[in-house]
Amino acid sequence: MTSLMTEPEIVERVFAHIDGQATDLSEGPWREPVANYLSQARFEAEVQVMRRTPTPFCPSAAIPTPGAYLARTAAQTPILVVRGADGVARAYRNACRHRGAEVACGMGRQKSFACPYHGWTYGLDGALRGLPGEHGFPGLDKAAHGLRPLRTQERAGLVFVTQEPGPSTDAGLDEPPAMFPEGMAFLSATERDVAANWKISAEGFLEGYHIRQTHRQSFYPLQYDNLNVVEAFGRNSRVTFPYQNIEKQRDFPPATRRAAGRSTFVYHLFPNVMIATLPKRVLMVVLEPVSPGVTRDVRYMLAEPEALATSRARIDQAIALDHEGAREDREIVESIQRGLASGANDAFEFGLFEGAIAHFHRNLHAAIGAAA
Repeated sequence: MTSLMTEPEIVERVFAHIDGQATDLSEGPWREPVANYLSQARFEAEVQVMRRTPTPFCPSAAIPTPGAYLARTAAQTPILVVRGADGVARAYRNACRHRGAEVACGMGRQKSFACPYHGWTYGLDGALRGLPGEHGFPGLDKAAHGLRPLRTQERAGLVFVTQEPGPSTDAGLDEPPAMFPEGMAFLSATERDVAANWKISAEGFLEGYHIRQTHRQSFYPLQYDNLNVVEAFGRNSRVTFPYQNIEKQRDFPPATRRAAGRSTFVYHLFPNVMIATLPKRVLMVVLEPVSPGVTRDVRYMLAEPEALATSRARIDQAIALDHEGAREDREIVESIQRGLASGANDAFEFGLFEGAIAHFHRNLHAAIGAAA
């Protein structure tokens, strides 16, 4: 894993960019064929990458206690993640071993999971505990009919799930940096379908070249246009979006300067997860591919308990700003998706300001090629 810059180093880089009216530049441009946003075959190959890659499924804080669970579709597969009685997070294919109905939906807390179709019941450990009319299934090996487990790892405040073995299984599993301050409280979970390819949605998180034009009334009054620090670690990246109040750090000795609270850090965890660290809160976004032209935008919000208790109105105001920025981005990415059909472009031209996007595409191409 490539070491990420310290906060004093980030602030120093930001000040150099402010003073020089500059930003981080990549080594070269990237051309991404438009066909890769439209092709069904390419789409299916990308979904396979997601299934082979240890991918963040949810924050650990979403399942804080034994019996807490979260069920949703990931890479087009229904998955159930639950914290066991022993405190360990485990993931299963969310399908009854009788006739395949989902045994859980949404999120909550339960001692067991009963299939809504015929009542086959599973423990938190996935084991088949019982079924109505068991005598009607002579010879059934209950031990062999538990929920199908998936490889699960919990680290850095995240639950990672790997659905299938393959060339990408162990890639990019360096220890992630700390993105969730200790003690963060789970605040909300939302899902919304966006009429755009998942990669177009991802690209919007990975550059600040669009801040002034797209976010004129939301983020731009607080941030800078086209001023970012861009870092890569493995197949992942971190993009720093400084706020204008970072200027106050000039009054502090360089070694004591802090970027946290004065910047948004956007971590891209390959292939389809974004984590944005914001003042007093953290947003996790999972871009789940539905089809080449539709993405399910799954969002988990965490916040500092003290801030919720003492300044909830300010937190709500900040979240409202987040929602406005998301609306602006959504309008743009859906516009781009519509523009794909125009035939105007054979490829998208990503310039030197958009190095994190090039890093993303370069690694996605490599992951698809490794499985070919």
